[in-house]
Amino acid sequence: MALLFINTVVKAQQQVMFSQYMFNGLAINPAYAGSQESLSMTALMREQWVGIDGAPSTQTLSAHTPFEKKRIGVGLLILHDKIGVTDQTGVYGSYAYKLPMAVGQLSLGLQAGFTHYRARYSEVSLSDPTFQSGDISEIHPNFGFGAYYSTDKFYAGISVPQLVQSKIDKNNSVTEAKISRHYFIHAGYVFDLSRSLKLKPNLLVKMVEGAPIEFDLNATAYFQELIGLGVSWRSMDAIVMLLQVQITNKLQFGYAYDFGTTAIRQVSSGSHEIYLNYRLSFSKAKIITPRFF
Repeated sequence: MALLFINTVVKAQQQVMFSQYMFNGLAINPAYAGSQESLSMTALMREQWVGIDGAPSTQTLSAHTPFEKKRIGVGLLILHDKIGVTDQTGVYGSYAYKLPMAVGQLSLGLQAGFTHYRARYSEVSLSDPTFQSGDISEIHPNFGFGAYYSTDKFYAGISVPQLVQSKIDKNNSVTEAKISRHYFIHAGYVFDLSRSLKLKPNLLVKMVEGAPIEFDLNATAYFQELIGLGVSWRSMDAIVMLLQVQITNKLQFGYAYDFGTTAIRQVSSGSHEIYLNYRLSFSKAKIITPRFF
């Protein structure tokens, strides 16, 4: 079964997918860096298509903080994604400059770093002579940019996290892996339905050359600013149920379960994703308030 995923990866290298993208903004937009009033650290783990050998497994660790006096934000993203016998590990730094607006602020961000791509084709060459070309291990530098506008209740952003397109193992016509340029548009708004109930719809649009435009529509209800329950629809892929718990003012937990809507649901028990976010203020006088994006 792992061979299914190897063939998928070598034909078109894609950026990893998240169900809880609205709480992991640095992974899709460098302008998100420093968007909160404190140092924000997020760990996310995703196990996709549980029950299938070689299914995607993703982990990210990110941290970002503002420097208000200088109107800047900086961030660091570490990402690891494994599919079958292939995996990628990326390390990227982000820099965002904030422009105060009449309402809210606009941030312009840059991202730079590298991704290490590795494929252990020797592990499958015995069963499929197509992959007898041997293992590959390559490092590809890259950079990206984004814009992010936010107020207390609204956010919207556009980004291209990886601008440089290049082939992986370009000397082998079989393993035609490619780093493709992705375009993201994301937005959300928080509606106050009552003193104890808020509703936040979110939208994510992903575009990549040679593939249909993908949409992720989400709505999450927040009760007493402590518990969030949400549902998402990801086009051509899944229905997602989300749970968010504000454990303390500083610590937040999230869980997502994906119900597949394609034929893969017949052999998989779904996808699981969890995240933890911890925020730390360097000013004792500053109170950390709950964040919805």
